[in-house]
Amino acid sequence: MSAQDRRSVKAGTEASAAAAFDATAVEDAAEVEGLEHAETRSVEVAHAQHGTRLDKALAELVPEFSRSYLQQLLGEGGVLVNGRVATKPAARVHIGDALAVELKPTPQSQAFRPEDIALDIVHEDDHLLVVNKPAGLVVHPAPGNWSGTLLNGLLARDPRASAVPRAGIVHRLDKDTSGLMVVARERGVMDALVRMIAAREVSRQYLALALRRWEGAAHRVVTEAIGRDPRNRLRMAAVDLSHQAGKPARTDISVLDACKEGSLVHCTLHTGRTHQIRVHMAWLRHPLVADALYGGEPAAGMSRQALHACRLAFRHPVTEEDMVFHAPLPEDMAGALDIWGLRYNPR
Repeated sequence: MSAQDRRSVKAGTEASAAAAFDATAVEDAAEVEGLEHAETRSVEVAHAQHGTRLDKALAELVPEFSRSYLQQLLGEGGVLVNGRVATKPAARVHIGDALAVELKPTPQSQAFRPEDIALDIVHEDDHLLVVNKPAGLVVHPAPGNWSGTLLNGLLARDPRASAVPRAGIVHRLDKDTSGLMVVARERGVMDALVRMIAAREVSRQYLALALRRWEGAAHRVVTEAIGRDPRNRLRMAAVDLSHQAGKPARTDISVLDACKEGSLVHCTLHTGRTHQIRVHMAWLRHPLVADALYGGEPAAGMSRQALHACRLAFRHPVTEEDMVFHAPLPEDMAGALDIWGLRYNPR
């Protein structure tokens, strides 16, 4: 595995970070808020820290900062022990050692800030909003994308967003997937939406362009469990739970039209596993167009994975009104249909 791959696995790239939000980044953002320039903190190892690891001693002596943040500073050469640069977290310290820590903003700590980003708002009320996310927009800050995300745009658009964890984001779409997302504007609504998603009370439907003409039944129910691909930690895979770790998953897939080059399919999620549709389509030997991670090649003018969240439905957690939203195909997918001569009737 290359050094770049190792860094990606360790940091949790978008392919491996999945739905989990970077809580440590949030913590560090709060810790160094207002720290615009580096400053040095000097401390001395006391009897209580004698013989302990350097990172542990730092966490005890500078308790307002997280251990992960201090470890990052260590790796960047920002810690001196008795005047010498120390980079090994496991190094042992001794009573009387003089430690100097250069505290400075990190990309993570700068990430959770408002940015003026144009957002396509499909619906908005006092409690929630529905966004039509374009392909290419990252949902929330993560390694490699610490700015320019949907979260940054939400923080700039609504002052209330800063009072809600993750700016109200309750589910995610991959960077190159377009379509509908619901966002909470209040903590209670966020908690309710999270419970509804877990209880499968939020309907999420997608349109996808897959390679090769569809084979077999026009409607398929795929229930292959999904877990980390043991051969490539950046990918997910259909796994046998009796032999590998994973979680149950179900995707209903119906073919809408097909040609020699590929197929237009409609997918309904019953679970929300990482890359679920992409994995299940690849397992069916119909990888999505341009989904390089799962074997899909560019075609019909598409250079990003051909996946679009076209319909979102749920009962409003406050008004109890049945909410149903649709997002038309984005231009690149509509153009691909024209190139392949495929038909799509939104009704």
